[in-house]
Amino acid sequence: MPLHRISEFDPDYHNTIQGKDIKGMGVYVQGTDEKIGTISDAVVDDQGAFRYLIVDIGFWIFGKKVLLPIGKARIDSTVDRVYVVGITREQAENLPEYQEHTSLDYDYEEQVRGGYRTQSLESSAPLDATSTAAVASTVGQSAPSYDRNNYTYEQEPDLYDVSAHEDQTFKLYGERLVASKQRRKTGEVAIGKHVETETARVAVPVEKERIVIERVTPQDAGKVVSAETANFREGEVARMEIHEEVADIHKEAFLREEVRVQKVVEKETVEAQETIRREELDVDTDGTPIVNKTDRI
Repeated sequence: MPLHRISEFDPDYHNTIQGKDIKGMGVYVQGTDEKIGTISDAVVDDQGAFRYLIVDIGFWIFGKKVLLPIGKARIDSTVDRVYVVGITREQAENLPEYQEHTSLDYDYEEQVRGGYRTQSLESSAPLDATSTAAVASTVGQSAPSYDRNNYTYEQEPDLYDVSAHEDQTFKLYGERLVASKQRRKTGEVAIGKHVETETARVAVPVEKERIVIERVTPQDAGKVVSAETANFREGEVARMEIHEEVADIHKEAFLREEVRVQKVVEKETVEAQETIRREELDVDTDGTPIVNKTDRI
């Protein structure tokens, strides 16, 4: 299961967690006033359950941080202390170091668990002779192996069980509606042009000139004229120009109209209604205990 530092999992964890912020609390060996370091951060799983505390053990080993399984810690918020169960300086030296870039994967967790498993075997050795021999044999063996594909934290309650803590917290969850907008394409309009052809007809009136030659009999026909009047000569020609109009028909292009394309935005309000849930605290008391319930803002 992926692990996260608590500030990455829930940036607002200060308001989510019931109780004091564990960061900065001093870390002490259980049953003593020997301080070994401070809590620098916490590690949770995808469900928000605490799995490890990141401990800066600078009072023992300068500059080294290690992971402390939550089951090995006892938190006393009244004095801002975290007591470590069953760990010595020599054991801390053998734990893998935690750094900011450390990958919290199964292999790294196994290294951490391996150090604490050895501590558990050694610290749980009985005192009678027969059992002591049996445990000594067990300690000499390798730590139990687990299937990485089926491993669960419940398999090792000694490391991850928090039921024995003096301070117990749980989270109250609520639901809320979150409104957001997404821009999506609903359609497309393509505007182009094409050429259509048709047959156009035009009528142009034209004029043509022609010559009309008429022979007429004058009113004084047969009248005798003098020899001087009758001027007989050859080669006399009368000339007259003839014109006609010719139709000149051709095509020309012209601007007929313009088409303007633009978008306008229409606004509307979309309303939605959902049923949301909220967890409320129920306190059942037996007898007449003193309960001090503080509401955080």
